[in-house]
Amino acid sequence: MNLNQVTLPVKNMDEAVHFYLLLGFTQIVNTPHYARFRCPEGDATFSLSLQDTDFQNGAIIYFEHERLDEWCADIEEKGIKLEQAPTEQAYLWEEAIVLDPSGNKIKLYWAGENRLAPPWKIEKTLDS
Repeated sequence: MNLNQVTLPVKNMDEAVHFYLLLGFTQIVNTPHYARFRCPEGDATFSLSLQDTDFQNGAIIYFEHERLDEWCADIEEKGIKLEQAPTEQAYLWEEAIVLDPSGNKIKLYWAGENRLAPPWKIEKTLDS
């Protein structure tokens, strides 16, 4: 099994598309109500869906980049405001926070080996 994509609701498609292009993603689908992007590395994709009504999205989307500090400096130069500069977290990830134009919380992070193998990783699963 593999995660296909995550779809975020947006209030203004043009503003949202511009924001994600500034973050460095490649747009692969463009319609007035739906846009889809591919991440610069790997096969992961995510999409945007235009919403006609007000919404609150409690989901937090994480995008990983090994050179997090450089990425954050680059996007700040492009006019994207960091809500939180890269900060070491207690769970051993370095994270920055940005909000997209629709208020979706996006965490930019680097976790290295701790992403899949933190010191508290469990070994027993239902299959073992």
